[in-house]
Amino acid sequence: MERRLLLEHIDVPGIQTYDVYRRKGGYASVEKALKTMTPDAVTEEVKKSGLRGRGGAGFPTGMKWGFLAKPEGVPRYLVCNADESEPGTFKDRYLMEHIPHLLLEGMITSSFALGAHTSYIYVRGEFFYIIRILEKAIAEAYKNGWLGKNILGSGFDHDIYVHPGAGAYICGEETALLESLEGKRGNPRIKPPFPAVKGLYDCPTVVNNVETIAAVVPIINNGGEAYAGIGIGKSTGTKLISASGHIKKPGVYEIELGVPVEEFIYSDAFCGGILNDKKLKAVVAGGSSVPILPTELILKTANGEPRLMSYESLADGGFATGTMLGSGGFIVMDESASIVHNLYTFTRFYHHESCGQCSPCREGTGWMEKILHKILDGHGSISDIDLLWDIQRKIEGNTICPLGDAAAWPVASAIRHFRHEFEAYVTNPNQIHEVSYYNHCQNLEPAEL
Repeated sequence: MERRLLLEHIDVPGIQTYDVYRRKGGYASVEKALKTMTPDAVTEEVKKSGLRGRGGAGFPTGMKWGFLAKPEGVPRYLVCNADESEPGTFKDRYLMEHIPHLLLEGMITSSFALGAHTSYIYVRGEFFYIIRILEKAIAEAYKNGWLGKNILGSGFDHDIYVHPGAGAYICGEETALLESLEGKRGNPRIKPPFPAVKGLYDCPTVVNNVETIAAVVPIINNGGEAYAGIGIGKSTGTKLISASGHIKKPGVYEIELGVPVEEFIYSDAFCGGILNDKKLKAVVAGGSSVPILPTELILKTANGEPRLMSYESLADGGFATGTMLGSGGFIVMDESASIVHNLYTFTRFYHHESCGQCSPCREGTGWMEKILHKILDGHGSISDIDLLWDIQRKIEGNTICPLGDAAAWPVASAIRHFRHEFEAYVTNPNQIHEVSYYNHCQNLEPAEL
């Protein structure tokens, strides 16, 4: 079911501007928080809501806020991670482009709860036009008294700054982001200490995703319990999904968590089915870093239950038969798609974006790219497939940050579920590029190839 909390007014003409946003109830959560609530009360509502980080990790937001150290005389910071660089994910850009004041409202309310008087929005450097949109919205917020000194006469001061990113995927990792924000090379930090204790400028810091911060607005307006009543189980509220690939209606959708995957793909309310009415082959459910699943496992779990768009259901079966909701980058592939070629594209990306700090990631992603190129070029062998599996296994869990895992998991799942396709590229290199032969191979067992 489509349930709009964040995108309720997205289609209203002029919603990007302050005047229209305010007429539609904008900044009500700031008024409510500053005039009728304490910072702890705001945090408590977020805890009640069950809101989980929408950037990919899915960690409970209220719990993350609760970890923030509060030493006397030391400033605290809220940093918004708008460095949206995950292949297949574009929902944060969409939200900031069309309704920037929603993010600012969430930033002010969240900063009040955290006791942060300064906050930063770290925006992907390539989103230059988004930076201008945010800067215009921030200027409007200052002009109308929502930012600056003594907001609404509450005694709470707050400033927001926009910081262009460094053009690196790695800066989406929260500690690499903080390093970049401080003017350093964006290398991930060794943890502990965690940002909640030593973050920006060695001060307690909370780093949240754009969608996570925006979700604070309806939580405070309607109450945490009302938000928790939406969704299913521990997957509460709504989720923005970036839908792309071989579907009839690509775009950004706001869903109530718990919608069946089959409904999301085929319903006219969402993706509208497979492009040109072809067969579904595979889905990457949460951005390029999560395991890919074939049709039979994305529509139903290994136990035969309908797969749902929720953190728990998508993860059902672990990585053997499940995947992750991740950032919500939902990439659909039809029967004509090459899993091997798609994997090569992902692997080349991760090799390019590795910061090089950890040798398993630095060297391993490079070797995986080389091997996949060899297979695609028609010079691969069965032993190359086994070597590919061995390399990804030695990357996972052996790096400072999750980029190594992000590079390894797609490789592991592609081989696990589509090994026959890799073998087809190896055993029939001259024929595999022919569409008729390629489609024929999809229905064969490995022993028949």
